[in-house]
Amino acid sequence: MAAAFPEVSKIKYEGPSSRNPLAFRWYNESEMIEGKSMKDHLRFSIVYWHTFRGTGSDPFGPGTAIRPWDDGSPSVENAVKRVRVAFELIEKLGAPYYAFHDRDVAPEGANLTETNKIFDTVAKALKEEQQRTGIKLLWGTANMFSHPRFMHGAATTCNADVFAFAAASVKKCLEVTKELGGENYVFWGGREGYQNLFNTDLKREIDHLAKFFHMAVDYAKKIGFTGQFLIEPKPKEPTKHQYDSDAAACLNFLRAYDLLPHFKLNLETNHATLAGHTMMHELDYTGMQGALGSIDANTGDVMLGWDTDQFPTNYYLTTEIMLMLLKHGGIAPGGVNFDAKVRRESFEPIDLFYAHIGGMDAFAKGLKVAAAIRAEGEFDKFVKERYSSFDSGVGAEIESGKADFTSLETYMLQKGEVSPNKSGRQEYLENLFNRYL
Repeated sequence: MAAAFPEVSKIKYEGPSSRNPLAFRWYNESEMIEGKSMKDHLRFSIVYWHTFRGTGSDPFGPGTAIRPWDDGSPSVENAVKRVRVAFELIEKLGAPYYAFHDRDVAPEGANLTETNKIFDTVAKALKEEQQRTGIKLLWGTANMFSHPRFMHGAATTCNADVFAFAAASVKKCLEVTKELGGENYVFWGGREGYQNLFNTDLKREIDHLAKFFHMAVDYAKKIGFTGQFLIEPKPKEPTKHQYDSDAAACLNFLRAYDLLPHFKLNLETNHATLAGHTMMHELDYTGMQGALGSIDANTGDVMLGWDTDQFPTNYYLTTEIMLMLLKHGGIAPGGVNFDAKVRRESFEPIDLFYAHIGGMDAFAKGLKVAAAIRAEGEFDKFVKERYSSFDSGVGAEIESGKADFTSLETYMLQKGEVSPNKSGRQEYLENLFNRYL
């Protein structure tokens, strides 16, 4: 098969002074930072859906993307051809991983038997390309939101047959993910939620969702799949309310149904924004509870209120993210997965390279800045000093559990009044952060 991107060679690191748009300015995969290479810190992954199935369509018009290698048909031949193109792009970018939904890589057949057979055929091509290039599968997942059968949800549907179909889909996708050496398996509940509580049995749906996840855990053990299970929070779209609305909701659900030992979270920047949080908040909240699994790397647009899935280019954002990943011990076996798409107006094949190069560089720069911040320790020192009243005296008694309401009342009756607090110095710290950028 002829090269799909003959004009593009392997993207190389040329340094900050480079003016070559097809080169990395910050991502030097072998550069060592805090004892690990950039490649190992970032574990970049290219998504199959936006990158190789995205057409540039939106609610107001059909696709605009020019993809000469894709004839638009649902044929197995076209799907296999697409695999070859995908690995050419991933290999030239130097990303070590990719990720897919089952229906991204393999079209559905006339029935489940035919669909599974098609999936196996395409999986064979994926495995061949993995072996040829050394590129690995970060995670697989089943698309249980696009087909009309999932209009009421998959695991939370009101139709038992749909629940059964969803279970069969995940069973097969787990098998393929294991066959391809996938290091994780993700659940994104695209329609696991409700539009109207007047027609919804909330408890029953959430109970069913938990049963579904326990079935997945049991089947993974049965087939020997040892990858990490991940849940991806998102508050809305396409449902009005999704049960995996944010990190706190997901962790509460996992604890309530005894699933926390088996799952971690896959956090996305644009989803955090829609939930009314920063990505930094979601990462820290999840990381402090030992549940940080992986991230989807993208961003939204402050002028638009929906999930735009744009490529990250903001060094401030990527530095915040990398501060949290370093703080909580890294991202493996997860990765920095570019769940992002080129804009509708960026319709030429070369734009796929520009977009990913920019995103990879943005995270590499964020990693370097975050490491510099941590090395100097100014922020850590400030935070430690701010909470120093808990390091001794009554504060230490509170944290150790020795204090109670009675002892604290006695303490304040003797002390008389609260000592003045120190300034939070928010503006100073924001200026300090900018100094590193």
